[in-house]
Amino acid sequence: MTTATAHALAGHRLDDELVLEARTLAASADLASTSRFRDDIWDLSPALHMVHQRLLKLNFTALPPQFRTTAKELFFALLRNDHPYGEREQRIQTIHSLFSRVKAFLMWVDKRGVQALGDLGQSDFEAYDQHVTAQRLSASVMATKRSAARALWVYRSKISGDTLSSDPQIIWDDAPAGTRPSNDRHGENTTARIPEEVLAPLLTWALRWVQDFSDDILRAQREWVSARTQTYSRTGIIDGTTALERLTAVLDRYRAIDRPLPRLTQQVLQMVGPDLDLPVNVSHLAREARMHVSSIKQQGPYREMVRAAAAELGVGDACLQAEVHGLLDDKTWMPAVRWDDITEYVRLLQAACYIVIAYLSGMRDSEVKHMKRGCLTIWRDDEDRPIRHKISSQAFKGEDNPEGVEATWVVNAAAAQAVRVLEAMQSEDLDLLFALPPTSRFHRRTREGSVQTSSTTVKAMASFMKWINLYCRHHNRTDGIPQVNGRTWKLETRQFRRTLAWSIARQPGGSIAGAIQYRHHSIQMFEGYAGTSASGFRPEVEAEAAIARGEKLGDVILNHAPQRLTGPASEEAEARLTAMESKVQFLGKVITDRKRLDRFMRRNDPHIYPGEFVTCVYNPDRALCRREAAGGPSLPDCQPLKCRNVALTSENKEAFITWLRRLESTLTNAALAPYVRVRLELKHADITRFLEAHEARSTQKENQ
Repeated sequence: MTTATAHALAGHRLDDELVLEARTLAASADLASTSRFRDDIWDLSPALHMVHQRLLKLNFTALPPQFRTTAKELFFALLRNDHPYGEREQRIQTIHSLFSRVKAFLMWVDKRGVQALGDLGQSDFEAYDQHVTAQRLSASVMATKRSAARALWVYRSKISGDTLSSDPQIIWDDAPAGTRPSNDRHGENTTARIPEEVLAPLLTWALRWVQDFSDDILRAQREWVSARTQTYSRTGIIDGTTALERLTAVLDRYRAIDRPLPRLTQQVLQMVGPDLDLPVNVSHLAREARMHVSSIKQQGPYREMVRAAAAELGVGDACLQAEVHGLLDDKTWMPAVRWDDITEYVRLLQAACYIVIAYLSGMRDSEVKHMKRGCLTIWRDDEDRPIRHKISSQAFKGEDNPEGVEATWVVNAAAAQAVRVLEAMQSEDLDLLFALPPTSRFHRRTREGSVQTSSTTVKAMASFMKWINLYCRHHNRTDGIPQVNGRTWKLETRQFRRTLAWSIARQPGGSIAGAIQYRHHSIQMFEGYAGTSASGFRPEVEAEAAIARGEKLGDVILNHAPQRLTGPASEEAEARLTAMESKVQFLGKVITDRKRLDRFMRRNDPHIYPGEFVTCVYNPDRALCRREAAGGPSLPDCQPLKCRNVALTSENKEAFITWLRRLESTLTNAALAPYVRVRLELKHADITRFLEAHEARSTQKENQ
């Protein structure tokens, strides 16, 4: 066993765990004597079985001290085969090699003066990419250096403390090594995509405001509007109550909840000076008691009642009566809504609704701004359960009518809830949902039917991001919105549609804020406007997906193994790839000209679709997922064990093997129902036969 030096962070929960417990050891090795998590040097040699292999060790003392625990947890997970779904077991030698590359990355980070990996952002990842590129290494070596750094993101669920806060591969995909953007950008979508480290907390907070906080703000808004529009009686009697009775009831309510009376604003206090004998905001009390403010100021009995209550309760912020019920981490998100804050909170709530709708629908800014009361319709099943939410509005881009045409978007429940919040926010006599709300000082002062401009929305979203970070700092929260390249990210209305198209094309199974499954989301959206209008969302997603597919096929072309693809459709796949390779120049790992690849895929698409389990060599005459010649395959509906369009890469085969292991693990559960067990056993047998037949064909092909 290695001799441990003083451990930098004593008392870790894994200290006594054997790092090689999941590994098959050499016959001479004694598991109890092997390295433990607490050791600063891990000896991997007991897990080596070839006599000519050199001794391998992981020396954590060579790493910057602030990153040692994180590195230990990463390599503990690798050695113990505790992988996130989709990651496969790695050999000891591979893990040892990975350690040196992770070490290089951490040393580079340390030289930049960074003390926490979570502080790294887009600018750091871009700088590391430039650092790796400047070393003039082979494309494969540069790829391994980047993948080593990315392992800290991939295995983040296995790391209890500090790790990367966003996926660096997103940055590296957008700016691959050895490439430079073309000066000719005509016709290319140059809209910036919202970085994931910004989008994730932004959408999370927007959903919180819409789903959890909106009721509190709307109730406070109604109270504010009612107080501002109330009427007074010359006799002082309203609804059968006198002014004295109403003021008494208001003061008794303050006493019942032990709340200080509202103080005068700081501006008023500065104007009247320190000699003011009653620093109470009597205007606010008068509104609550439905009295004229002069009644309290000029009539002695009322003034003395207020003075006595102030002496008893003190003075504090003027708050609305509406109670706060919204919860954040099982606590109310604020104690009460201040009178002076409601205008800003309604503005921020409207911004949150915009973010949710714009991102989750793919609607353009003009289309969002033309939503009207009643634009939301819900299809329900026979048991009155909602099955589809639809938003109708006006579409302009790509349409012949300059006034726009009516169009429909299919959205999810979160976007539908945002529409309902906007409807509750506006006065019933106003149709447009993004008109200035009743609390705005410009409400009804602009032309009839006017709505927020794009610049107003941009400013509101910037204020929303600022509020999030101020709230997080005040409450010691860590889910604020980080800076990008040392600056606060500037949200633009066009960015949401661009980002959603990228996410659907590149991350079909991924999620943001734990709520958006992009594959399911795209199916919903394409049922509506996005799939039919001349300016629809589907072409943008398909264009982004085609570029991503072209880059993936470029990786396959650059794989010089004798059999890049195997399976029933492998020969046709090789022919299509050869034709593609002859028309597109590949430099390094990826195609260097994104615009040219986009043009090529539109004109000469080889119709090869890489997926998790299969690579579809699409031929509609043989397809079992769908029969239409246009549109390509439906990979979620793929029948890989039967379809003749199937080809397999090594990654596809590994996915099947992982699936088999999961089935085997499930079948060990003795509590499985007989029917379920039989179905799983049949599925296991089908996959096993498919892989055996595949291997047999591969061997036969190799021997020819």
